[in-house]
Amino acid sequence: MKIGNFELKHGIFLAPMANITDYAYRSICVSYGAECVCTELISSKGVVYGDRKTDKLAMLRENERPAAIQLFGHEPETMARAAVIMQKYDPAFIDINFGCPMPKVYNNGDGSAVMKDPALCGRIVRAVSEAADVPVTVKIRKGDDDMHVNAVEVAKICEGNGASAVFVHGRTRTQLYSGLADRKLIGEVKRALSVPVIGNGDIDSVQSAVDMLETTGCDGIMVGRGAYGKPWLFRELICHFEGIPYTPPANDEIKSVIRTQIRRLEEDRGTRALLEMRKHLSKYCRGNVGSAKLREKINSVTTREEIEELIEVLFP
Repeated sequence: MKIGNFELKHGIFLAPMANITDYAYRSICVSYGAECVCTELISSKGVVYGDRKTDKLAMLRENERPAAIQLFGHEPETMARAAVIMQKYDPAFIDINFGCPMPKVYNNGDGSAVMKDPALCGRIVRAVSEAADVPVTVKIRKGDDDMHVNAVEVAKICEGNGASAVFVHGRTRTQLYSGLADRKLIGEVKRALSVPVIGNGDIDSVQSAVDMLETTGCDGIMVGRGAYGKPWLFRELICHFEGIPYTPPANDEIKSVIRTQIRRLEEDRGTRALLEMRKHLSKYCRGNVGSAKLREKINSVTTREEIEELIEVLFP
């Protein structure tokens, strides 16, 4: 599949997730086969007003490319200005977030709140597309709630205003991440558009990925929480699509991945790295015997030595 002139062999994306898909985790996922990653969502106002945190969020390294930058906001001119500024990081494309359901974003009129005004979605996409020198994509949800399902309408307007691809999460804003993603709806979006449509929601295995593709006819898949704590899911997906035998990671490999992630977090976050790593370790040990008690230990570690000891306990 192609997004502008940017081509992917299988169309396997890592979904942007706030406070999770930082550089350290994105680069790990790329090493396992994720064909494209995306930054955490970045405030267009923060970019335009020179907030230093946004620069850190937008920095892209060579070992995580190809990578996109995701912007959120509801003001077309501000979004366009932010897209121009973000091009200094050489993203593969700019993704516009019309899907974030979290109150602190939604209540400011951003994220999935913008979908309540389809015409505004179109104006934002048009402004960003005309300003940016890279392809522009959008990330949408099913709609605001079950009474206001408008993903097809919004997607068509976005395509008509210059979107090169549409990522669809098959849940409404009010669902957050509960229930099941509506794959029938994703299929309706796919049939309504000529640009690539990428399905998102409930992909946590090869079977669920195959089901997404077969049920919806979409051009690619975006994996989010299903890969959190098991980045090797991307390798498993690649092996399946290429007909190559897959071997799950042994404990030594898992320990190596965790240590690599910690080192990269330290490069980025300094002394905060260990605190940031706690939530990741909790996911890595998901499914382990006694994982609830292990999570208690994880949340109490304060030094690198304690984490090293814990890694050996988790993956002997």
